Amino acid sequence: MSQPESAVADAQAGGRSGQEPLAKLAKRYGLRRAIARPRFPVYLRLLWQRRHFILTYATSRNVTKYSSSALGQLWQVLTPLLNAGIYFVMFGVILGGGKDIENYPAFLLTGMFIFTYTQRTVTAGAKSISGNLSMIRALHFPRASLPLAYTIQELQQLAISMGVLLVLVAATGEWPTWYWLMIPVVLLLQTLFNVGAGLVVARLGAQMRDLNQLLPFITRTWLYASGVFFSIQAKVVGAAGLPQWVADVMYLNPAASYIEWMREILIPSYNTAYGHHPPTMVLVSCVFWAVFALGFGFWYFWRSEERYGRG
Repeated sequence: MSQPESAVADAQAGGRSGQEPLAKLAKRYGLRRAIARPRFPVYLRLLWQRRHFILTYATSRNVTKYSSSALGQLWQVLTPLLNAGIYFVMFGVILGGGKDIENYPAFLLTGMFIFTYTQRTVTAGAKSISGNLSMIRALHFPRASLPLAYTIQELQQLAISMGVLLVLVAATGEWPTWYWLMIPVVLLLQTLFNVGAGLVVARLGAQMRDLNQLLPFITRTWLYASGVFFSIQAKVVGAAGLPQWVADVMYLNPAASYIEWMREILIPSYNTAYGHHPPTMVLVSCVFWAVFALGFGFWYFWRSEERYGRG
């Protein structure tokens, strides 16, 4: 009788001693659970081996996402443009939010496009596990492949959106400078943060059924706290008269940090006090959130690898 057959026979008999626990019995015969969580380095290596699947899955989702609409892929550009138009009328014209900001259209467009990238990634990540249960239960693969694919999908859409943003910013009079070469650096750091945030909300979304109902309220609050349509310095310190540390705390918000850095690159007239360079704490915040979110996100998601798709 082979070793696996012997193990099955022992298990059916309750172990050779008649009282041996099944866990010890499996260990004695070298058997492992079918969906055992691999060690973290092994898990990362398995993800890398499935990089082609992740990229193909993300691309296919992008192709099919707008296939049933008349305008197709144009919606990925029209959505932030329409949102920016609504906020411009409400906060820039009616409430006068842009009266102290030179080139408010470029200011608002930059904030909307950068924030929308993170917002869409987080929202999609929350559904990446709960929305693919049939695939998870049918196939064996690292579950982090799904939130990663959703992030890559949003990154592919951002590539088109950023092209439109640069054209619109240039149309407002902000001509390209050498500082525009820093744009990929900011987007890389933001993407690393988005990957980590997407992994965190993917696990939470798989365990909390009500998260998708709460996310719109969370992201809307995040939008208002990130200075998308107003200057944090001007409104918090100048208009409201609050201490500088309150504005500094708002700048440390990851979404606000990436928005501030991108505005400093694209709109030199936005903050002449710093020229073309954002405050040091904004740079530190961008790097910190990218590294911390990526590391913590992978670890946090990996810890529940065995539970995804169950129940």
